[in-house]
Amino acid sequence: MPASPLLAATMLACARIGAIHSVVFAGFSAEALKSRILDASASVVVTADEAVRGGKTIPLKSIVDEAVGGCQCVQRVLVSQRTGAHVPMTPRDLQLEQAMSEVSDSCAPEPLDSEDPLFMLYTSGSTGKPKGILHTQAGYLLYASITQQYVFDYRPGDVYACVADIGWITGHSYVVYGPLCNGATTVLFESIPTYPDPGRYWEMVERLGVRQFYGAPTALRLLLKAGDHHVHKYDRSSLATLGCVGEPLNDEAWVWYHSVVGEGRCTVVDTWWQTETGGISIAPRPSPDDSTPKPGFPMRPFFGIQPVLVDDQGNELHGPNVSGNLCIRHPWPGMARSIYGDHGRFMDTYYRPYPGLYFSGDGARRDGEGHYQITGRVDDVINVKGHRIGTAEIMIHEWLKQQW
Repeated sequence: MPASPLLAATMLACARIGAIHSVVFAGFSAEALKSRILDASASVVVTADEAVRGGKTIPLKSIVDEAVGGCQCVQRVLVSQRTGAHVPMTPRDLQLEQAMSEVSDSCAPEPLDSEDPLFMLYTSGSTGKPKGILHTQAGYLLYASITQQYVFDYRPGDVYACVADIGWITGHSYVVYGPLCNGATTVLFESIPTYPDPGRYWEMVERLGVRQFYGAPTALRLLLKAGDHHVHKYDRSSLATLGCVGEPLNDEAWVWYHSVVGEGRCTVVDTWWQTETGGISIAPRPSPDDSTPKPGFPMRPFFGIQPVLVDDQGNELHGPNVSGNLCIRHPWPGMARSIYGDHGRFMDTYYRPYPGLYFSGDGARRDGEGHYQITGRVDDVINVKGHRIGTAEIMIHEWLKQQW
């Protein structure tokens, strides 16, 4: 589905009745959607007639029709209206808004255990086969809400804008679940940051009075190149916190984000976390007010997170000025509980490489002050069923399995 209030409502409706939702990015192909439907044995698909992105339309219903053609598990396709375009409807399809008008607007919540599944979200694995990362009810919601509150210094009445697509974990945790749990006004961003011009984000900030803004380094670097005039023509005085996520933010972009967008007065929080962690794991905030964030450094572990750096043999690296494979020592509320339908793969990927630790797949450096900097993926060497082999070997292994 496109980024829309109806998408958020659909997620929350699933949570209310105890159904596991799996949001798929609207830009994926029919084949990618089909693989996720089949892996999850999904019985209902919710989509829209079309999506609008950067002035172009994406034929979502056609993509879904192609995907579900070979999926016997799908019993119903619900189709919402985004553009009003005419789309073919089959006996399996229902027009969503019409179906909603024919049922009661009251629905008692289903009582669930704290460890019952809430949602799954697919992330590509090192082998190329998507992994259905499974998150549960209470722990995930607690972690999403508390990180949104403390990392971004959210206060009642603030307008909070995370511009991530809801199809990714950032959209789940920091567009929908975290902000709404805290009672925040949360902004849904549709389209791309350069349409109709590179001032799109900052026009939104002025128009809505956004106090916290959470974006991606790739977009920030693109906007930096477009020139400062797209920033300066909009009032950004409402901004207090500028966040970024997705990859390390390089020094040039960090300085531009802080000095140009934030006018030198806004805190920049460069965050590190993963689909599997459920929420932010390392960030400059919360911290004392006189603490200055470092460009390129997420810096500090969040409450309850205990980072560990180990070498390839699993030996812990102590002290300052060391680099190694980034692991986490103790459990935390937002951690994923499994890969849907393949718990063995879950253990092989995250817990068997370094017994007793969660292995993130990232490398990191701890500096002289004990602050952490992410150095990039270390998946060129991965532990699979106790054997350390290279990514190329894994790809060959998977290809051979498919042939036989």
